[in-house]
Amino acid sequence: MERSAGNLGGGISDDGTTGAQTNEAADLDLIWQKICSGLRRDLGAQIFGQWIKPIKLSHFVVSEGELHLSLPSEFAANWVRDRYADRLLLAWKAHHPDIAAIIFAAKAGSAQIAKVKKTNSAEMSDQNSTEQRNRFRLDLDPRMTFEEFIPGNSNVLALNAAQRTAAEEKPLFSPLYLQSSTGQGKTHLMHAIGHAYHEVFPTSKIVYMSAERFMIEFVSAMRRNEAMEFKASLRDADLLMIDDIQFIVGKISTQEEFLHTIDTLISQGKRVVVAADRPPQALDGVDQRLLSRLSMGLVADIQSAGLELRRDILQHRLASMPHQQVSEDVVEFLARTISRNLRELEGGLNKLLAYAQLTGREISKELAEEQLSDILSACRRRITIDEIQRTVCEYYRLERNEMSSKRRARAVARPRQVAMYLAKVMTPRSYPEIGRKFGGRDHSTVIHAVKLVEQLRGEDSEMDNDVRMLLRQLES
Repeated sequence: MERSAGNLGGGISDDGTTGAQTNEAADLDLIWQKICSGLRRDLGAQIFGQWIKPIKLSHFVVSEGELHLSLPSEFAANWVRDRYADRLLLAWKAHHPDIAAIIFAAKAGSAQIAKVKKTNSAEMSDQNSTEQRNRFRLDLDPRMTFEEFIPGNSNVLALNAAQRTAAEEKPLFSPLYLQSSTGQGKTHLMHAIGHAYHEVFPTSKIVYMSAERFMIEFVSAMRRNEAMEFKASLRDADLLMIDDIQFIVGKISTQEEFLHTIDTLISQGKRVVVAADRPPQALDGVDQRLLSRLSMGLVADIQSAGLELRRDILQHRLASMPHQQVSEDVVEFLARTISRNLRELEGGLNKLLAYAQLTGREISKELAEEQLSDILSACRRRITIDEIQRTVCEYYRLERNEMSSKRRARAVARPRQVAMYLAKVMTPRSYPEIGRKFGGRDHSTVIHAVKLVEQLRGEDSEMDNDVRMLLRQLES
């Protein structure tokens, strides 16, 4: 991070920056160096150098508590915002409690924080009403809208409930409790609710924060003897959304405040949305009264995304980037292999696109396997050849010994070839190893089977459907 220039005394520098502003800039510069030191250690030199090091401090709006950071491209700004926004905000607040939000921008950053914007009370009076009520809306990701949320069987209940929560007509339930494992879309739905609600009620006050941020700001307010102001700010919300509520467990004073806030808002007909990675009853260390409030509305569960939904999400993402050429076999490979959560799926695609863009290499299945090895190894379920053979025999109604027999009748040979194909696609075994599991067959027989099935999938819809069904059964 380049040092802030300017007069360090009390006068005005050549660029119009006061000494106090320059000192503020220097302080923020030192804080950023400390944060960077921790991130370099935690993230590793490669990730830090690629994504964090290019960040520049742009400016700090004191009256709003907004720290603006700039990155060299929209892609980089979105990447850092998606993965490190909360982490960066918490790190900055630990050093500088006045920072309430971090704004990421895709533009060349200033070499210094030239101006620390201050606004006196007279200047605030003309815009206070609208800006203060919409301040928290700045934390919403502009890309996380209902239009960008891909529906599927696993999320249809949560999606419909979220849309109802954001509609002009008051929902029949409150609070809305969104539950899913990590990376299945509950945070996306919360941002979408905020955007849609603002469209319906432009002057409404929308508050969105993580439970961790809720606790930090509450404790910080108590230390500053500003607990009443903090409570009043939350209870003035028209829409309150708290993410990752599971992290509020065990904090008695924070739970008390959260309970009273929910009670106040619900009694006033306001809307409350919370999200967690488990149902209310599974939240250990939570006051029973709070559990009762969280359960009294609608608990909408988001199941793990199936193969079809994962494929649809990748295709939708690529449709917005027509200049990026990604073949169907790469899409199929990513959708089938990265199955733990959707955040990893999109993250894997982004990493692949970024690498190809920076190096000029063509995006292929081989490149995906090379660059996404860490994600793929974590996501792959250890499917065995024995499991594949058993599943194929059940599907085609064959005896298990037919996988190793010498019979060449098509009714036996074709399922055996499908099993060899699946063994190559779904396991790390080599051609010779696969051949040995199929009655000691030569590796060339396995290669022939794999190529034949690949060809038939493109020519025969029934064969393609059989393989898809078997893939789905094995992956589940």
